[in-house]
Amino acid sequence: MGRYTILSVALAVVLGIGFWWTGPTDDDVATTTDDASRANGPMVDVALPEVLSANAEVGKLAYDAKCAACHGANAAGQDGVAPPLVHKIYEPSHHGDAAFLLAAKNGVRAHHWRFGNMPPVEGVTDGDVKMIVAYVRELQRANGIN
Repeated sequence: MGRYTILSVALAVVLGIGFWWTGPTDDDVATTTDDASRANGPMVDVALPEVLSANAEVGKLAYDAKCAACHGANAAGQDGVAPPLVHKIYEPSHHGDAAFLLAAKNGVRAHHWRFGNMPPVEGVTDGDVKMIVAYVRELQRANGIN
């Protein structure tokens, strides 16, 4: 691994531990429209890209198998279950690709949303997560999140 890759991973780990250690504050917790009709439904409307790259196509299959049960179809979240990944909180400048890998491997202590902690995802490989991230990033870009 290159020096910058190691530093990036180390920084992501330190930041992740910091969030885990301090827990959420009201400023950290994202909110969405309180619409009772959305109970367990999608939290955001997601515009789909016209075409997905080959990696994102593979990522969509893995996402549908391992992530959609909680994070909803097309990463739109599920009210009362799990947050949308097509959201400015998960833009690359705030949650880099390594954060997704760490979340899948280790789980995440709640820090932006009030859904509770995310458990580790069983049976997902680093390669699966890389493809899932490709899919999520393409969805984000189609929705103006860069």
